[in-house]
Amino acid sequence: MLSAEHPKKLFLLDAYALIYRAYFAFSKNPRISSNGQNTSAAFGFTNVLIDILKNEKPTHIAVVFDPPGGSTIRQEDFAEYKAHREAMPEDIRSMIDPIKNLILSFNIEVIEVAGYEADDVIGTMCKMAEKKGFWTYMMTPDKDYAQLVSNNSFIYKPGRGGAPAQILGVAEVQQKFSVNDPQQVIDILGLWGDASDNIPGIPGIGEKTSKLLVAKYGSIEGLIENVEELKGKQKENVIEFGAQGLLSKKLATIITDVDVAFEEDKLKVKPIDKEKLKAAFTALEFRTLGKRVLGEEIEITEAPVNTPKVKSSKKDVSQLDLFGTQSLIEEKEPIPTSSFKTLATEGARYHLVNTTEEREKLISLLKKQKEVCFDTETDNLEPRHANLVGISFSFKEKEAYYVPIPEVDDFSESLIHQFSVIFLDPKILKIGHNLKYDLKVLSRYGINLTSGCFDTMIAHYLINPESKQSMDFLAEQYLNYKCVSIESLIGKKGKNQKNMKDIPDEQVCDYASEDADITLRLKKNFEAEIEKPHLKSLFEDVEMPLMYVLKNMEIEGINIDVEALKRFGEELNNDLVRLKSEIIDAAGEDFNLDSPRQLGTILFEKMQISSKAKKTKTGQYATSEDVLQKHEKDHPIVGNILNYRQLKKLKSTYVDPLPELCDPVDGRIHTSFMQTVTATGRLSSNNPNLQNIPIRTAKGREIRKAFVPRDEKHQLLAVDYSQIELRIIAALSEDKSMIEAFQKGVDIHTATAAKIFKTPVSEITRDQRYQAKAVNFGIIYGQSAFGLAQNLNISRKEAKIIIDSYFEEYPTIKKHMENVVASAREKGYVKTVLDRRRYLPDINSSNAIVRGYAERNAINAPIQGSAADVIKLAMVAVQKEMVKRKLHSKMILQVHDELVFDVHSDEQEILEKLVKERMESALKLSVPLEVEYKIAGNWLDAH
Repeated sequence: MLSAEHPKKLFLLDAYALIYRAYFAFSKNPRISSNGQNTSAAFGFTNVLIDILKNEKPTHIAVVFDPPGGSTIRQEDFAEYKAHREAMPEDIRSMIDPIKNLILSFNIEVIEVAGYEADDVIGTMCKMAEKKGFWTYMMTPDKDYAQLVSNNSFIYKPGRGGAPAQILGVAEVQQKFSVNDPQQVIDILGLWGDASDNIPGIPGIGEKTSKLLVAKYGSIEGLIENVEELKGKQKENVIEFGAQGLLSKKLATIITDVDVAFEEDKLKVKPIDKEKLKAAFTALEFRTLGKRVLGEEIEITEAPVNTPKVKSSKKDVSQLDLFGTQSLIEEKEPIPTSSFKTLATEGARYHLVNTTEEREKLISLLKKQKEVCFDTETDNLEPRHANLVGISFSFKEKEAYYVPIPEVDDFSESLIHQFSVIFLDPKILKIGHNLKYDLKVLSRYGINLTSGCFDTMIAHYLINPESKQSMDFLAEQYLNYKCVSIESLIGKKGKNQKNMKDIPDEQVCDYASEDADITLRLKKNFEAEIEKPHLKSLFEDVEMPLMYVLKNMEIEGINIDVEALKRFGEELNNDLVRLKSEIIDAAGEDFNLDSPRQLGTILFEKMQISSKAKKTKTGQYATSEDVLQKHEKDHPIVGNILNYRQLKKLKSTYVDPLPELCDPVDGRIHTSFMQTVTATGRLSSNNPNLQNIPIRTAKGREIRKAFVPRDEKHQLLAVDYSQIELRIIAALSEDKSMIEAFQKGVDIHTATAAKIFKTPVSEITRDQRYQAKAVNFGIIYGQSAFGLAQNLNISRKEAKIIIDSYFEEYPTIKKHMENVVASAREKGYVKTVLDRRRYLPDINSSNAIVRGYAERNAINAPIQGSAADVIKLAMVAVQKEMVKRKLHSKMILQVHDELVFDVHSDEQEILEKLVKERMESALKLSVPLEVEYKIAGNWLDAH
């Protein structure tokens, strides 16, 4: 924070620099309003504005925008100035007028001068302000402003990720740029150039060299005068491009004599226009900002559908996404704000419950409640090995109780079981955030909950499916509350991080009680939304029952044949040695196969396998898998390289790590099924990701052979929905031809081939069926003729003929796809058969590429999401029946449209029939759901 002593303190904000920064801070998890509008830029910028007014207390302020068309002055000097800069993202463009409206609602001046960029206007106003006795703070992350710094003018560079802002005065600029005078920054920029503004600079001179040259010669002019002192290529470049360097210096020079008025009265900080600001916040659905700035609730018809994730903690479960798909590891934080409520300002009452008498009183209180929120504190993030350190309870806002539990012994077991009467009471609704973790911990103590819970993480996932679901962020978003961080208690990750069991109970009490209290408040925020018809059934009949099923599957795990994996690893190692030898022999010299640069040089310079080699931005040859596949016919070495890479990935990603991930106690793999990650509603898995175990290649399939039953009395049963996505699109589109084919049990790909190739079914070739299959599945993903051509290795013209023929034969499907996209444009979302929504903020984008991606999602999401709905319903139904019949067999894996069971030999026939019936009747559609199943001694053979 700055000193408030100076009587005249002016803040000039570089609007677009801050707007872009705010927008990209939310790039992975944008804020989307209920009408599908991306409000990230406006939200982030407004937070910045609030922070400046609150914390820095300027006496005067203005926000300066670039005019439409940018700097015509510089374009007159250099037509290519900023010519290569990408067009403004539509999501920013659509927010400019709302942002200007917000600024004016704060009674802050908006300044824009035709022909001049914001930095020119700010530079001019800085000089004017100096003469009028102001201290001026130029708020921007742009390095160009360093040239304007003086004894009275400073750069105010916003911090990232909660870090404080940087204030750059003369001394800081001198140190940062190695200059005597801030004006010499212009010379550095002139030599260095600026790719973002297309300022060329002098070739071969980068940041470091430009600083050294300016330090030695004082300026570009001084460098040119002393060019004979230079050597080699640098000398040649300065001689050849010296004039270009002088032009670059001119382009980088901020103009300080723009014709702009400096009206002190208009620049003064004034009271906000509350009515106007409330209207602006309401339009943008800024609920928390309304509370924070106006002190009143903003009425919003529907909650935002996308919210950014703030941080990862125990409440986010995932620590490691081994096989590289969905992950909950830490992402960029939003622009920080400092006006949240906290434990210190709330006046909450948190009680440490330490004695027998206090515990008895608490249990008596809890028994009287209809709803109790709880949270567990443990000594391990892995729930199967976690010992309870304590449990917190809350049933009234701003009040909670923490029960510490001593080290594991008979007393602690007895203490925990005293509270089982609360957990197992069907009349009490148990509330928590990411309850699956807590329930797995409780199961270690023999407390098994199978119903009667409300998980706020799952609830919010259904409300805002695109959002990450950390409790800490949701507290900020919905409650304007900043939670105590886990790091403040146990320290940051690393060797010095403490264990929760080593923290004094008094300190844990506040942290744990706050978790229970905040989760209870979140539940009250979400329950009205969850009661809406399109969410209520999904929550109560699908997602919450599924949570218990997933809990049991994770506890059960799956057996691994470690010796089989070791043998396969040795086999792969031999293959890799052989392939490497063959590749080196073909290349005629030894080189590092794992170096893309060396590989590119060998293939495209030495061996010259193609005259059409592509290069990356760094200047090396492109050697990615998709690039090499196009050259596979050019030389046998390419096929060997692709095979080498594939086998090496199998070994390093699956074969070697899997044995290390076996639980040391039971020797089984225990994956985590992520229920609140994918936007479509599908489950994902991690630590490890068993949904990514390869199936398309012979070597990849061998890995599944290592997944085996529990013991000799068990077998693995794999049950897979047959062509479920095609059946769903047939039902959704109501296409009579496709429905009829499924009802008659005809091979759908052969039937499709017969239609599009106008050939009798009996004469369809294997190649035609393959092409029809590619079209059937390609259509689901909105595949174009270009995509199909690449997939089938045919011309784009041939691909277009096939697609056109397909839509001629299935016109209802084409009409359905058009209707889905049109509906998405109007509503901002699409939905599944169970009314699960996928919001599409880019569906009306003016950017054709961005809009096309959203349109493909509009077509695909209802299909993928409906398939997810179906298998979730099936899992709940199958588990319910297995429990009812008291079977010993276990459901252990879910992989896309497949379920895997560890089947006791005595129950084989019963389970096969049970699973088939429940899966095929999970949801009634106009086409029959069918499953294929097989039982065997390993996962591979069960296919």
